[in-house]
Amino acid sequence: MAAKRSKAGTHRRSGPQQLRIIGGEWRGRNIAIGDRDALRPTPNRVRETLFNWLGPGIQQARCLDLFAGSGALGIEALSRGAAHCDFIEQDAATARELRQTLDALRAGQRAIVVVNDALALCAPQIPWDVVFIDPPFAARLAPDALRLLTQPGWLAAGADIYIETATDDPALDQLPDGFACRRDKRAGDVRYALVNYQP
Repeated sequence: MAAKRSKAGTHRRSGPQQLRIIGGEWRGRNIAIGDRDALRPTPNRVRETLFNWLGPGIQQARCLDLFAGSGALGIEALSRGAAHCDFIEQDAATARELRQTLDALRAGQRAIVVVNDALALCAPQIPWDVVFIDPPFAARLAPDALRLLTQPGWLAAGADIYIETATDDPALDQLPDGFACRRDKRAGDVRYALVNYQP
């Protein structure tokens, strides 16, 4: 999907910014983020909470960063020991910058960046253990993404799915069968949750 849209009520960015990796192998590394108003990287404190929730389960996990944008979530997962991450990003320029970032981190062998609509995703060769779903808030695509992932062989049993939405989005209160919310928090106008999948 395209780079993530700005949240309602936030100000426009006035130039390039830096994304800081907060844990693991690349802890403290800063990554330049393109000067695009559409990019909305998950804030540091939210990422820290998420990876505290995941704990050691992220190690050796096969991950999917859907609606990747800056790649903040997938990169953090790789830094913390994930075996592999597939990044899906619709915007070609954003995807190109993400590839450059992964090359700079020497993570190329553990990551694939695909330029594609997130909801036109192809089946994986090996099921994903952890999925990050952080679509443009206004599009409200989380339910469609969850339904897509329930196809046989796409998610490992017990997979964890992180979902980030606007606080007024009902997606986390109307999860499809097989999904159960493990953790749920709010930060400003963002609601984020960790959902578990049991087919």
